[in-house]
Amino acid sequence: MLTIENVHYKINDYKVFTIELLTISPGQSIAFVGRNGSGKSVLAKALAGEQKVLSGSVINQFESVSYISFEKLQKLIEEEWQRNNTDMLSEGENDTGLTTQQIIQENRKDEKLCQQLAQQFGISHLLPRRFKYLSTGETRKTLICRMLMSNPQLIILDEPFDGLDTLSRENLAEKLSELAKQGISMVLVLNRFNEIPSFVENIGLLVDCQLLKFGPKASILDDEIVKQLADLENQPNLPLPEADEPPIQLADQLERVNFNNVYVQYDEKVIINGLTWQVKANENWQIIGPNGAGKSTILSLITGDHPQGYCNDLTLFGCKRGSGETIWDIKRHIGYVSGSLHLDYRVSTNVKAVLISGYFDSIGMYQVATDKQSKLADEWLNLLQLNDYADKPFQSLSWGQQRLILIARALVKHPTLLILDEPLQGLDHLNRELVKCWVDRLIKEGHTQLLFVSHHVEDAPKCITHRLTFVPNFDHSYQYKFETLN
Repeated sequence: MLTIENVHYKINDYKVFTIELLTISPGQSIAFVGRNGSGKSVLAKALAGEQKVLSGSVINQFESVSYISFEKLQKLIEEEWQRNNTDMLSEGENDTGLTTQQIIQENRKDEKLCQQLAQQFGISHLLPRRFKYLSTGETRKTLICRMLMSNPQLIILDEPFDGLDTLSRENLAEKLSELAKQGISMVLVLNRFNEIPSFVENIGLLVDCQLLKFGPKASILDDEIVKQLADLENQPNLPLPEADEPPIQLADQLERVNFNNVYVQYDEKVIINGLTWQVKANENWQIIGPNGAGKSTILSLITGDHPQGYCNDLTLFGCKRGSGETIWDIKRHIGYVSGSLHLDYRVSTNVKAVLISGYFDSIGMYQVATDKQSKLADEWLNLLQLNDYADKPFQSLSWGQQRLILIARALVKHPTLLILDEPLQGLDHLNRELVKCWVDRLIKEGHTQLLFVSHHVEDAPKCITHRLTFVPNFDHSYQYKFETLN
């Protein structure tokens, strides 16, 4: 049993998280839900014994506690890239990154159990691959397998469903249900009320860094405050700050993206198999498919970040790739946010600087912002209700607040092409709806077009006009389905 009574946890020098009373019993399943900045991740760390206690009583009788979070995933990926920079490998030098199999067994060696868990989570074919090259969803499944290797008595999962496609979410929920039936105590920290699995018995609502409500699932979901958060539909018609200079306008007859029989291959594995695809003027595309299908690879070809873009027939914004253009010639047309960008944004800088860096397509600030850019950044912070954090370190924000800032960074220059790769991960219901409102408004009132990747169908903004779907074949390759939506 874990009992917390009259405890204050230190978040930073000016904020604490408060719990008056919370008890987690053997075999109990609990979901904690709250808005960004409400203290969800702090609570997860507190339950795992990783948060500093200022006062109160904490009694933990669980012998084995396992905890997974975005921060832990980020740290593990950083460590893998630090083993050696694979972009700078000398001839004959080996990539020393750990394989998926080695990551799963890093804390406990058991080949049979590793194979069994990998099969249950559908990642057996990934076991020999380097962990750092996996997709977001694939890394999430790998960490859950790694966690289960230790036979934990209490499992704490911070946003376990983010980054997983629909089938993977269902499979994970089913697996967690099986673990609950085995008597394992389980805590899920979620942003989405609709992701609370059916086996969960109790729900806690977090507001302003305190546990506001806690009790049986039925009674909490019937509470009026919770209903308002869960069923929020009408969003205010918030005006967006203008661009710092007139947005780039391209002729309607000019295709924004043109892929002609594009192939991408790593060693013997084909990732993109002969894709021919165009994004024309006034088209807004949703890209969907399973984890590891190659969706993020397509986006990296468009942003100019993928080295195999040079060896393919690829034209961006009217300029053929490899014809003498620079990467900055491409990026000036693009606003971009993704899970990998979030992982890469590790420079030491303040929140306002992160926003302003969107004008320069840089990670961090390496030139002086204009007065207008500074003023517009203040307007974005006001829109985000994060004015008080302007001078605070970016890394001091909650994960969801960081994601909001990065989304705003992608929007600030009103780009020709807005590329959003799983942008709503880690956002609560209200902020997801607000972001979709901003995107629809930007598309409707300006000259921006959208490429949108999400495993949640309901996350797609209203402006979507076309859909590209990765359809799996029996040999783990993919076909491409193109749809024009009504």
